Amino acid sequence: MKTLLFLGLVLFTALALPGAVGKVFGRCELARLLRQRGFSGFVGRKVADWVCLAYRESGYRTDAVHDNGSSRDYGIFQINSLYWCDDGRTPGTKNACRISCSRLLDDNIEDDIRCAKMIALEARGLTPWVAWNRYCQGDVDPYVQGCWNKDLGNIL
Repeated sequence: MKTLLFLGLVLFTALALPGAVGKVFGRCELARLLRQRGFSGFVGRKVADWVCLAYRESGYRTDAVHDNGSSRDYGIFQINSLYWCDDGRTPGTKNACRISCSRLLDDNIEDDIRCAKMIALEARGLTPWVAWNRYCQGDVDPYVQGCWNKDLGNIL
C-alpha cells in the first residue's frame, strides 16, 4: 500500500510541475528560437555555431548534467557551476549569472540564453565551451540546413 501511495505521489508531482521537466529540442526548433533571441551575428558567430554547440554539449537536452568532479555543467548549453551558476554543491562558486543551476534544467531556456550570452560576451566568443572548440570549428551550416526560408540561406 505504501508503494502505491508513493507512486501516486510521484505521478502527481510529475503532472503538477510540467515546467520543471526537461525537454529535447528539435534542431530547427532550437535554431529558430536562437535566431529570434538575437544569436545571429552575436559575438561574431552564426546561429549554426550555437546549434552545433548545443548538440555537442547536451544533445539539445535541457536537463543534461555532466559531473566534472569538482563542478558540474548544466542544461542545454552545459553552463558550469564553478563560474556561472550556483548548484549548492560547488565550493567557491562565482555564480556570475546569478542563477541557481537547477533553473537551467527546465524546458524554459530563456535564463540559459541570458547566461550563455553573458559567457560569450565575456569571452568574446564561444571558446569557453570545450565541445565548440573540438567539434564546431569547421563548416557548421549543416546544423541549420533546411531550418530557414530558402531565400535566407544558412547565413544566419
